[in-house]
Amino acid sequence: MARRQWIADQIRADRARAGYIGRPLLKPLVVSLLRHDGFLSQFQGSLLPGRYRSIGAREIAAAWRLLTGFYDKREADEKGREADNDFMKLGFSSVLYGHPQLIPIARDLGGGHIVLDHRTEVDRGRVHEAEAVEGVMRVSHEKWASLPALMEAIATSLEIFRPLNGNMPVVDEEQRLYWDYIPLRNDRAPHRS
Repeated sequence: MARRQWIADQIRADRARAGYIGRPLLKPLVVSLLRHDGFLSQFQGSLLPGRYRSIGAREIAAAWRLLTGFYDKREADEKGREADNDFMKLGFSSVLYGHPQLIPIARDLGGGHIVLDHRTEVDRGRVHEAEAVEGVMRVSHEKWASLPALMEAIATSLEIFRPLNGNMPVVDEEQRLYWDYIPLRNDRAPHRS
């Protein structure tokens, strides 16, 4: 019996070291990881517009462990439904930052993440931005409605060579994909004759 317990403990330790999240992932994320895992996390360019870089399964698990360390379950329980209602109305919540059912799928160099919502509420399957200062931000653009919608918007932008939310796809001399930010006309310096 002691040997059986030792083996079970070793399996749990191996899962923890390998980055085991301990909950089923949504099908679009699983499909994406089956297609791209191991490639996108090493990719020198950027498939995602803006400052985000896709991450592989091991990085997802490591980022999830890091982010869940910031989640304050007691505060979330105290605020309860109020925090969820504020998130839906205001579009952001510091209480949800690090929630165990918000699975990181991309990161930026500044520590921000794109997370896929695995909660059972209205936003299940929706993509959000998560940053330490702002918390979790619910972006209203339809491309954030789901991971497939985000990938479809990216694919369309690449196919028709059009900007996606102010980011233009560019391929450099080494055939790497990047996204250049295109400022709005109002952001440009005035033209002087």
